[in-house]
Amino acid sequence: MRENPLGRTTVRVSELAFGAAGIGNLFTEVSDDQAAQAVAAAWDAGVRYFDTAPHYGLGLSERRLGAALRERPRDAYVLSTKVGRILEPTPGAHGDDLADGFAVPAAHRRRWDFSAEGVRRSIEDSLNRLGLDRIDIAYLHDPDDHAEQALDQAYPELERLRAEGILGAIGVGMNQAELPARFVRDTDIDAVLLAGRYSLLDQRGLAELLPLAAERGVGVVVGGVFNSGLLADPKPGATFDYATAPGELIDRALQLKAVCERHGVPLRAAALRFPFGHPAVASVLVGTRSAAEAVDAAEMLNHRIPQALWAELRERGLLPIGVPTPGEVE
Repeated sequence: MRENPLGRTTVRVSELAFGAAGIGNLFTEVSDDQAAQAVAAAWDAGVRYFDTAPHYGLGLSERRLGAALRERPRDAYVLSTKVGRILEPTPGAHGDDLADGFAVPAAHRRRWDFSAEGVRRSIEDSLNRLGLDRIDIAYLHDPDDHAEQALDQAYPELERLRAEGILGAIGVGMNQAELPARFVRDTDIDAVLLAGRYSLLDQRGLAELLPLAAERGVGVVVGGVFNSGLLADPKPGATFDYATAPGELIDRALQLKAVCERHGVPLRAAALRFPFGHPAVASVLVGTRSAAEAVDAAEMLNHRIPQALWAELRERGLLPIGVPTPGEVE
């Protein structure tokens, strides 16, 4: 699988990234064996970039990912995790974490913390769960309501950790494009993980963030290319942006699917390849919870897409005229 430099850094990421929320029991349980098999299948398919976070399963994702990668050469893969939520033990707690989306016991609670002390503690805790001594990329995770603390305290602490060699690169990961653009303007951030805002259905990232990232040499990893499922399988009841998709969006996704099918291309393949039309994009991240999903994502990313498909999408008004599209992949 092709690897790309992450912006101006020395970090190189595979074009397909393994999103590890699923192996943190996102919505439903996954066994330890299934999690290990998912990581192994992704590795066999050429994936060398793996993304996790303390938030995912209250640390379960980090523990499982670290275990699955333990026998792999450390210099052969890139791993990212995130800061901003501290996990505090809750002795004697009952129930589960499904209110926050994860089918795990509520043995910890999350505490927002973008202070310098909180960031350093978060990284130390993540290293312990992962069983590693360094992290390739650390993202500020969803600082939407904590922008000033993240800019004034968390980011400088990540710079110190990077200078100490504990981190390779600093990023911000969000479901919006506006605040990441501020980080790109006001800091020397290395990367942006942009979820759901640069897809076949939603190009809000193109308004400011992506051109600014390209200008500043900031690498972009695009997540949420299926927009919560609508572009994976468009049908009534499908979800978009974590909610039931409105009828007009379902109709648009079905039109996209019809054009793709005329060119012999699965919609999933076009959705995965589309972000690479922009020069700032280094990788696409797909949430993966099974070996079958890992194999499918790699096959879809490598599917040949003719230029005529992108041309027809423009002609039919399903992509704006000015949106860049990828070159042909053989």
